[in-house]
Amino acid sequence: MTAWKLVHAGYRVLMIERGDWVKRGPNNWSPEGSVDLTPYYSFETPVHVLRGGNKPVMGLYTCVGGPSVFYGGVSFRFREADFEEEPEIVGDSGAEWPVKYRDLAPYYDEAERLLDVAGVAGEDPTEPPRPGPYPQAPGPLSPVSEVIVDAGRSLGLRPFHLPLAINYHRPGQNQCERCSTCDTFACAVSAKNDLATRLIPRLIEKGMTLKPRTVAVQLKVENRRVVLVRCFDKDRGEWVEYRARVFVLAAGALATPHLILSSELDRFSSAPEVIGTHLTRHMNAIVFGYFPNLDVPFEIFHKQIGFHDFYFGHPELHNGLHKLGSIQQVQSPPVGLVRHHAFPILRHFLPYLARRTTGLLVMAEDQPRPENRVFIRPEKRDVFGLPQLIVEHTYTKRDRAALQVLIRCARQILRRAGARFFYVHHIRTFSHAVGTVRMGPDARRAPVDENTQFRGLDNLFITDGSVLPTAAGLNPSLTIAAIALRAGEILSDRLKKGGS
Repeated sequence: MTAWKLVHAGYRVLMIERGDWVKRGPNNWSPEGSVDLTPYYSFETPVHVLRGGNKPVMGLYTCVGGPSVFYGGVSFRFREADFEEEPEIVGDSGAEWPVKYRDLAPYYDEAERLLDVAGVAGEDPTEPPRPGPYPQAPGPLSPVSEVIVDAGRSLGLRPFHLPLAINYHRPGQNQCERCSTCDTFACAVSAKNDLATRLIPRLIEKGMTLKPRTVAVQLKVENRRVVLVRCFDKDRGEWVEYRARVFVLAAGALATPHLILSSELDRFSSAPEVIGTHLTRHMNAIVFGYFPNLDVPFEIFHKQIGFHDFYFGHPELHNGLHKLGSIQQVQSPPVGLVRHHAFPILRHFLPYLARRTTGLLVMAEDQPRPENRVFIRPEKRDVFGLPQLIVEHTYTKRDRAALQVLIRCARQILRRAGARFFYVHHIRTFSHAVGTVRMGPDARRAPVDENTQFRGLDNLFITDGSVLPTAAGLNPSLTIAAIALRAGEILSDRLKKGGS
């Protein structure tokens, strides 16, 4: 998104990506197309998890377009109140947004246009102000979604269409085929408006240079300016260096602090002890319900409906909590994927259950804490010489209490829809990780300023989820996009005036 602004302002832009283009075709519909089973979930730079992951060693998503290629397309604006300090969430962490919703509103507008987001304005009871309708109308509701909508309304709730970056109606482009392999899968027909489909090809046509399969290993500094990035070109099998006037780092909330710390850029920072800390990732779980009498085609896409009635608390189950989070419909697991992961003795039984199972994702905002962090072990190195990346994360009592309230609400909706048995699957990935190189107004507590400039270096900008001080209770991708667009515009104006 930052490159979009700079390229269209006439600047020469080089984009370095350690992964490759994701191949599109029928292979994306297979069980092996789910991201963790693909080559794009890479262990070249393994993530060692001391606490909080789903396994002790995890990989990183590396591909052109990043995790957007495999995301579900849900594209929310943070609520206006998400940019204000909520003591219940922030505590003594010092997390503070240096920008407000009104500052990002025009960039949310632009991000929605660029991603051609489909939704219905005015349905979401917590929706912040917007100038008009979404760029696209949503696709038709599946039978499963209609059941969930009816159940929610009968409980007095206000279900709404999830805003999705998916092409349903736009002529001249591949349109959604409503398959069940969307979230965690690359779109086989390129109807999901991920960055590799929607933006990067247009940027290349406009003159941007892309270097895929190129691993950034070190940023070198002279006179408080980054002067070059040292990379390993996997295709050529050799080390290369690239110099530039300005450097923009957007490797994600795990890899960005990794590169900063391994390059020893923390010694230039105004808040060196904060870099890598205050990792947030949402406290997520999926409440699955088994429907013995619901005979509908679960293979049809049905990640379509959300509930925000409890986003700012529950009138009866508040437990002193003023902010909870969101509830979203999720796709039932594809039968092929269930069979792939099941124990051999269960492979014939579980697909039958999967055809009558659907669920709701509950997403509670977690508290930013210094103990939740990313750090390095310089004495251990990967194949590129990068120091070992270590992550540790635990949830607080408050986080767990918020999740339990949302789980009870989700069960109530599913029970009203006809579910008889429930299973809660806790998500332990870092797919919504943010906050490790946070922005803020106080230079002593935030390494990045309101314009995403890394404090202490004149020409380094951070434009990924690591700059978010708090996570809200929503998918972060559209907010990251808005921040990056704003940063690109500010940087472009500064360059025109002779800065950086």
